[in-house]
Amino acid sequence: MRLDLFLSGTSRGNPGPAAIGVTVQDGSGAVVKEYCRPLGEATGNVAEYTAVIDALSLAAELGGTELKVHSDSQFLIRELQGDVRIKNDRLQKYRMRVGNWVRKFASVEFVRVTREQNARAGALALQGLNEQRTTPVFVRGSRGDAEPEVARRFEVSREQQKRD
Repeated sequence: MRLDLFLSGTSRGNPGPAAIGVTVQDGSGAVVKEYCRPLGEATGNVAEYTAVIDALSLAAELGGTELKVHSDSQFLIRELQGDVRIKNDRLQKYRMRVGNWVRKFASVEFVRVTREQNARAGALALQGLNEQRTTPVFVRGSRGDAEPEVARRFEVSREQQKRD
């Protein structure tokens, strides 16, 4: 199944309070899932990478096989496309985690879009930043309900990030 993943990571300060937002659309452009969550203290780059990892995880859960990942972060897209060498050790670890997820899909394409094209994911990231909750917020799903098993899995992922 083809999915379009729109994602955004943001922080107030660098590092500072950070959050992510993800919108998942099916091949016809219909919104399948929207998601946001605060990250605690992180840099903007860590927030962007975390958004990619969470988006890929959601895509796997939804049965996605062919993915197009959209971000308005030129830095992130250029790194993921291999155009820029990552010098920061911590970001290299995040890049390796992204690579591990990418191998699980038939195809993954990383595309830079304008902020306007990525506005919903950006708004979700700001919502997560403003709410500063400790658990993920599922804004809208295909069934319109929260999925606690997914929330627990993302909380484990958050603990893994602290160890990295």
